Amino acid sequence: MNKPNYDKIMREIIDGLTDKPALYLHSCCAPCSTKCLEDLYPYFNITVVYYNPNIDEEEEYLLRLAEQKRYIKEVYGENVKITDYGHRKEDFDNIAKGKENLPEGGARCFDCYRLRLDKVAKECKKGDYFATTLTVSPLKNADKINEIGYDLAKIYSVNYLPTDFKKREGYKRSVLLAAEHGLYRQNYCGCSFSRRTTRS
Repeated sequence: MNKPNYDKIMREIIDGLTDKPALYLHSCCAPCSTKCLEDLYPYFNITVVYYNPNIDEEEEYLLRLAEQKRYIKEVYGENVKITDYGHRKEDFDNIAKGKENLPEGGARCFDCYRLRLDKVAKECKKGDYFATTLTVSPLKNADKINEIGYDLAKIYSVNYLPTDFKKREGYKRSVLLAAEHGLYRQNYCGCSFSRRTTRS
């Protein structure tokens, strides 16, 4: 059975829009948001939702948030809004409890995806869309992210925009845009587990 082409599905949804609906876009960091905003800005009224309790250290959280705000202001001005929920590290600690020894990329990460996407879905009203920048990363499981997104859309009766932003050289484009704007680009996802095991 062939996997869904989420990038194609996204483009078909966009092509079918008759107005410019609200989109709540979860962003993990400024570099990942670059390509995603570039793709979506012409078609949606976007609010970036910055909710990343997985980031282990407060200093790192604030640095990434500052870069996200700077990028939006420099490129989109007041045309893209941003909502920041604060660090809230305890939210991540609660879902990670009992999963400390699981490998990166597994069940702990899936629960983290859901934690963050759930917050974004709750922002939506009927007719709104929600999505995440997480699928731009080659290290993130786009199938699982989209599965979670569809599930939350049913729970909250809102519209999920499926994505796979790394398609069509999306990740390469995000790296290029981040360099052009001099964005701080971290080398781990955010939690203490990813800092210990990966540098991406």
